[in-house]
Amino acid sequence: MLKEGYSEDIRNIPAVIGGDVERRHGIVLAKSIPAKKYGIHTAMPIVQALSRCPDLLVVPPDHYYYVSQSIELMELLKSFTPNIEQASIDECYMDYTGISNTYDSPEEAAYAIKDKVKKKLGFTVNIGISDVKVLAKMASDFTKPDRVHTLYSHEIEEKMWPLPVEDLFLAGKSTVKVLHKLGIVTIGDLANTPQDILKSHLKSGGVRLHNFANGIDDSTVNMHEEDLKGVGNSTTLPKDYSDIDEINKVLLFLADKVGGRLRRYNQTAQTVAIEIKYNDFKRITRQQPLNVATDSGREIYEVAKKLFEENWNQTPVRLLGIRTTNLLGGDDPKQLSFFDLEHVQKQSKTPKPSHEKLKKLDQAIDSIKAKYGEDKIKRATFADQSKKE
Repeated sequence: MLKEGYSEDIRNIPAVIGGDVERRHGIVLAKSIPAKKYGIHTAMPIVQALSRCPDLLVVPPDHYYYVSQSIELMELLKSFTPNIEQASIDECYMDYTGISNTYDSPEEAAYAIKDKVKKKLGFTVNIGISDVKVLAKMASDFTKPDRVHTLYSHEIEEKMWPLPVEDLFLAGKSTVKVLHKLGIVTIGDLANTPQDILKSHLKSGGVRLHNFANGIDDSTVNMHEEDLKGVGNSTTLPKDYSDIDEINKVLLFLADKVGGRLRRYNQTAQTVAIEIKYNDFKRITRQQPLNVATDSGREIYEVAKKLFEENWNQTPVRLLGIRTTNLLGGDDPKQLSFFDLEHVQKQSKTPKPSHEKLKKLDQAIDSIKAKYGEDKIKRATFADQSKKE
């Protein structure tokens, strides 16, 4: 995908995301397929990557851009089915069951999804299909880009067993070293190794990998049930966030998305809730009722920001979410708040924009986005961020 400042698609040339090319430090966060041919891999030090490919293009990470694209992708996928489990900023599991009557096969659905993502968002995705969750993950990592692969249980011996054992999901470097010492080189070798041998060397992790190698995984798509009486958005962050300014930018982006959806559904919310997931996987939710029901992203953001600041324990944040509940129809009468009265009576020298002014602004923004696309207008906060990256 072309981004401002780049004359060609960096996926088609030796390029990486991450690090600092001038200071020659940091690590590779993502790599293009041409870069991979030089032996460059994720987590490799930038200085080492440059030694392997002196002409390597090093692109600084744009975390706001990643978050915004992730949210756009998840929203698009939910237009096919709400039964989604987001696994990372750019990966998720989708349950085909609920849309099986719409498509002739999972493969047909996958191609429809893949093509719509490319058309609407401008980037490609790989889709893996299986009757087992871990096998779907494995299939999604097969040949890239812009591909659909199947790896059903009856296909593992042909498609998965010949692969090197390091390609197995959750087989880390230290684990692979142990497996190699045991003479286990391929996933097939692992699948056919007695489980008690693996357990003696790798404990429960060895049993889990043995199950994966044999296509055994009883986990299901773990989606958060959609509350029909609420509208929300959440995102897994591209890195653990500890900087309050970065966190507030994500909250503002999420709030704008939630406000836009409320207006699209002609709803207003009487309660705002936030979700925080820390990097130790602890999760909290907090909510606050509103004096006046709203569909304004800015008003939702102010409440979410306050909730976050009051409840954040300074632990790095991995996921953020905003949800609105206790909805009213957009045309239902609303109680006028003290702040709106104050604005009307002009008692404040520096009054905040009234609810009606915010509503007119939101309507104008919605109109521009509907006519020209989501990316044609954004807050100055985010434009400034793009210039800094």
